[in-house]
Amino acid sequence: MSGTKQKQDAHFRDKVPSPPQGRGRFKWYGPGLLWMLSAVGTGSILFTPRVASAYEYQLLWVLLVVVLFMWVMIREMARYSIVSGDTMLEGMHTLEGPRDWAVWIIFVPQLFAAAIGIAGLAAVVGSALGEFLPGSNTAYAIGMVVFSTVFTATGRYSLIETLSRLMALALMVMAIVTAAIVFPAPQDVAQGLMPGWPDDPDLYIILPWVGTILAGSMGIVWFGYWTATRGFGGGLQKHKTGDQVPESSRKELEGTESASLDKRLANAHGWIRIMSRTAALGVVGGLVVIFSFLVLGSELLAPEGIMPEGPEVAVDLTNIFSEVWGEFGRYLLLTAIVIALGGSILANQDGWGRSFADMALILTRSQRDAHDGGGALIKGLDALDRKLPWPLLERRWLKRLFIVTVTGLLPVIILLLFSDPVQVMSASGIIAAAHTPFIALTALYVNRSRLPESLRPGMAATVTMGLAGLFYLGFAVLYLLNMVGMFGGG
Repeated sequence: MSGTKQKQDAHFRDKVPSPPQGRGRFKWYGPGLLWMLSAVGTGSILFTPRVASAYEYQLLWVLLVVVLFMWVMIREMARYSIVSGDTMLEGMHTLEGPRDWAVWIIFVPQLFAAAIGIAGLAAVVGSALGEFLPGSNTAYAIGMVVFSTVFTATGRYSLIETLSRLMALALMVMAIVTAAIVFPAPQDVAQGLMPGWPDDPDLYIILPWVGTILAGSMGIVWFGYWTATRGFGGGLQKHKTGDQVPESSRKELEGTESASLDKRLANAHGWIRIMSRTAALGVVGGLVVIFSFLVLGSELLAPEGIMPEGPEVAVDLTNIFSEVWGEFGRYLLLTAIVIALGGSILANQDGWGRSFADMALILTRSQRDAHDGGGALIKGLDALDRKLPWPLLERRWLKRLFIVTVTGLLPVIILLLFSDPVQVMSASGIIAAAHTPFIALTALYVNRSRLPESLRPGMAATVTMGLAGLFYLGFAVLYLLNMVGMFGGG
């Protein structure tokens, strides 16, 4: 057997349960809805009204392009988990070259993106709470970080998570209904379907929006986690995630004997089709919500010259509802920001904590292998592990450690140093936009080189993933040139 064939077989799981048929398929579309609800965050509530206020419908075509790219990117992340039973991070661990170079390139920038992103979300929540209650917006933001860190680190946030999803759903419905009420003449919107560029573009407004539409760079990776831990393709059979696969899916996998190669391939194709539809449901639902906020910003903020920014950003955003619904709409939006974005903080802390723990285990495992039991770093960690009352290098405790430090302590420090939520969130969105090309192109290479030939992405998906990487890379380069004065802003 050739080395290439052995490598591909190593990334094709031994047991692939049969995909559900008929009406049984519909229950698997739930993760797409959950992902859509979690995606209603800064990209929709904060950055879309800002872009609409500045450029109205001129960048509608960008939204449509990004949504298409996002569908393909999250689908390809989940493809690897369905076929292999591992996360994409484990797939990147197998790449040739310097040991774990791809994992390191994701790990280090995301430490900054996580801390900045949580701080920005909390700052927007603090701005909203400051309208309800007396006191400092910063104090409320810090309180939100501390509150969510305690609940996320202890794993006791299911009730809050459910409430935040319900409020996010209410916010979506309200946004769609309000947008329908103020919807302009179709020809006004149609002008934005033709690719074009504003005469005086401000990439500080545009790039964070592009980087956070539907999901940031790590949000792409998380979709693969969500589908796998819910049992798509049998779940994560080899990778120890610490997450619970639904009982029905686990029993189905445990009862599946190793089948013939043809049967396994057919089952894997069936799961990929279900996952693709799940991803499509999520991105289409997200598109409807984001387009609604684009309409609201264009019709209600742009004519008044209101640009949501500064410490009172939540107050500026209330205009998109209060213009139609009066004080009821104003307080509804403030409440939704507190609950829905508060839920986003919980979801992001959990997602980043889980991903950082996995990456840390991959990197420390590689260090052990490279030094026959561990170099100085590993020996130091082992010594510390023996002194602590809990196992430091166990996934559950690592996840808690990263939640408390990277998504808890560091955001508090950032909030003490910076008071403008838009500045903080913009920095996070820019990191996401700059990091997406690497994640997309590397994931494409993993799928094309590691999976069995018949289960690899087809030519259309390959070309679209490549275009997605170049698209995000182009925006990142433009912003860097703008920063050093070469782009000139015009």
